[in-house]
Amino acid sequence: MVSESVISARDVRMSFPDGAGGHVHAVDGVDLEVARGEVLALLGPNGAGKTTLLDVLLGLTTPHSGDVSVGGLNPRAAVQSGMLSALLQTGGLLPDLTAGETVRMIAALHADPAGVDEVIDTAGVRPFASRPVGKCSGGQQQRLRFALALLPRPEIIVLDEPTAGMDVSARHEFWDRMRAQADEGVTVVFATHYLEEAEQFARRTVLMDRGRVLADGPTDEVRARAGAAYVTVSWDPTAAELARVPHVVRADREGARTTFRTEDSDGLARYLLTATDARGLTVRPASLEEAFRLLTEDSPATGETEHPVLVADSEEVSA
Repeated sequence: MVSESVISARDVRMSFPDGAGGHVHAVDGVDLEVARGEVLALLGPNGAGKTTLLDVLLGLTTPHSGDVSVGGLNPRAAVQSGMLSALLQTGGLLPDLTAGETVRMIAALHADPAGVDEVIDTAGVRPFASRPVGKCSGGQQQRLRFALALLPRPEIIVLDEPTAGMDVSARHEFWDRMRAQADEGVTVVFATHYLEEAEQFARRTVLMDRGRVLADGPTDEVRARAGAAYVTVSWDPTAAELARVPHVVRADREGARTTFRTEDSDGLARYLLTATDARGLTVRPASLEEAFRLLTEDSPATGETEHPVLVADSEEVSA
């Protein structure tokens, strides 16, 4: 990956009427630079502004203020040139055509498309190429949209909740195929609320809430910004003993186990193992779910917003 920026957004703002005489700030002063070859996840709950920001990057909507360029072009010109392609959640498929006919028809609209057989195989469409689109499952239709997105040989692919409606197996297969594109140097920007997708696939995560960027950096660093790890021990401390424990942000008891949230897991573990009779110590890094929850708790509220539960698996590392 080189440092050349292929997507640049400066102070982008987009709002919509809220039906009560005011406005909802869907994108509120977002700055974003994406380097060539990056894999970037836009992470946040419904209403965070992810889709609106992607619509701006794709030229589907014009921001009220701010500057956006893609490969030195305005977004619509980048799409028309084939440099920028997208896989969106819905739209654009004719139910009576077969999947293979759909790819061939759309290929005919491009001046220099990738080979039809090539994109059918790359996107995993071959097993249902002869099936009418209307009889394809949601996951199969997303694979078909992926094939269509590959036709212009894009340098940048934008994905909006690409695996919504897919089962776990289909999601893993989709990301295996997308990872192959990234390995070939394609820049990938995807919006998701599946935390495991960001953790497993994105090298960089941008965390959004209420139209603003709360955190932006390598995925591990975004997780660490929550401050940042959990140390669990079997220990029944007195109040005085608990008050002396260093490096603790919060302590929770569950049965005979005590869990500490800490910004210095090494220092806390050292103290517990040498200065107390704690045993059975485990250390677990904060998940993106916890990072999201903690960072959004600290973000300025612009109104009452309920966030859906974001699900991510985390692993414990025994110490």
